[in-house]
Amino acid sequence: MKWLTRILQVVLVIAFLMSGAIKLSGNTQMLHDFKEVYGYSKGFMYLIGAFEILGAIGLIVGFWKSKIATLASAGLSIIMAGAVYTHLSAGQDLNVAMAPFVLLVLTLIVLFSRRGNVK
Repeated sequence: MKWLTRILQVVLVIAFLMSGAIKLSGNTQMLHDFKEVYGYSKGFMYLIGAFEILGAIGLIVGFWKSKIATLASAGLSIIMAGAVYTHLSAGQDLNVAMAPFVLLVLTLIVLFSRRGNVK
């Protein structure tokens, strides 16, 4: 289980670094979606992007400090639960909400598998 958790952490680090970087870069399509489709502000997009980057960094540090990985995966789980809710409440179908849902499941797996190793 230890190696599965580590592999999932690496996958999540890559996914959240990419996702956060897209948001922090001010991507035109992402900005349009946040403002026009979801009804959020530009600042909120940057905030979520920053939290995703910080969560990815937390997962990296979590290889050595289990408590940090637990906290990072808990925070990222909350963000992904909000993302799933946002997509579905905006009237988008399950195909659009599937990516954040999969990330939510993976972060929950890391959260609960690392929770027992907190030092």
